[in-house]
Amino acid sequence: MSRDPDAGADADSDAGAPLLGALPDELRAELIAFRRDLHMHPELGNQEFRTTAAIKTRLEAAGLVPRVLDTGTGLMCDIGAWDGVRPMLALRADIDALPIPDTKADCAYRSTVPDRAHACGHDIHTATVLGAGLVLAALDRQGLLPHAVRLIFQPAEEVLPGGAPDAIDSGVLDGVGKIIAVHCDPKVDAGRIGLRTGPITSACDRLEITLDGPGGHTARPHLTTDLVTAAAKVVTEVPALLARRIDARSGLALTWGRIEAGHACNVIPQHAELSGTVRCLDLKAWHDAPDLVHAAIVEIADLHRAKSVVEYVRGVPPVVNDPAVTELLRDAMTARRGAFSVEDTEQSLGGEDFSWYLEKVPGAMARLGVRTPGDSARGDLHRGDFDADEKSITVGVELFTAAALLDGQD
Repeated sequence: MSRDPDAGADADSDAGAPLLGALPDELRAELIAFRRDLHMHPELGNQEFRTTAAIKTRLEAAGLVPRVLDTGTGLMCDIGAWDGVRPMLALRADIDALPIPDTKADCAYRSTVPDRAHACGHDIHTATVLGAGLVLAALDRQGLLPHAVRLIFQPAEEVLPGGAPDAIDSGVLDGVGKIIAVHCDPKVDAGRIGLRTGPITSACDRLEITLDGPGGHTARPHLTTDLVTAAAKVVTEVPALLARRIDARSGLALTWGRIEAGHACNVIPQHAELSGTVRCLDLKAWHDAPDLVHAAIVEIADLHRAKSVVEYVRGVPPVVNDPAVTELLRDAMTARRGAFSVEDTEQSLGGEDFSWYLEKVPGAMARLGVRTPGDSARGDLHRGDFDADEKSITVGVELFTAAALLDGQD
């Protein structure tokens, strides 16, 4: 049974008493326009100057005092006066885009920047946190906001190890006791969210390998290092070796994305390069992964007489949702739209730098449904044709505002 994502809590008979903080119609229209403007002008990580300026201008128009982060892009903004005692609830959005072309056809708000697209929904995330901030600011002016809330608009989520560590260094968590966020999910209908206690995303690291040998003629591979074969063995045998050296329940997966070697059919090359990602579902296994992966690569390369250099680039740990904060999101969504609007979700092998905040304070991330109900062809994230049902903005705003109000009742 589908429900209108803009219908609100009254659409469900099992919803609790109505909460303050519903999204006014005029602000809903403004947020959709704001999102479309961001979608047309995507900016890559640490280059989000226009995006930062647009958010700052709108918050200042509401009488708020945002502060641009030390990195020069992204910003934070407090709603209400912090008393210095009770920790704040933080709402986080990521604001950067991806370096891929927007391939949507017949879309009035498709990207105007070549090879740049908001194909992960960060424009939706930004609009929801902005909208929640504006609604909460209006409540604060009426004396109806129970305690201070912080908005965090974070740059560079798509750039390993993410912009979150720099944001933390800029002080975004000072005075914060818990943090919440959403991430667009094209497998979930607009009007619903997906929740999971514990790990909800994977750790994600980057791997760069070079292999070198003296090279030679393909007629005499026995007199040199057959570097192409060595590279092929690393590609196939290192993942198999790791599968026998780490607990299978950790979900560690090494997947290759690039391999380059040679220029001629009758020349054994002197140099090969391989790139891939290491993903892991378990936090302890993630901490052990660099040494295990490095040892396995060297072992296979040495077997084939190739000199190896391994660059293991730390990415992000898994996002591990705190049980109490996850329940806060569940209670908030139920209060707005009823228990029907919350579904269980699986752990993803995708990485998310929201995890760095959770190394410091408890928090939780919800999957925000962006699929139009009844549409089975919405696609996936990180695709040039990705788009979202914009009614999800209303859902995200009202989820955040409900969470802030319910958290204030503790």
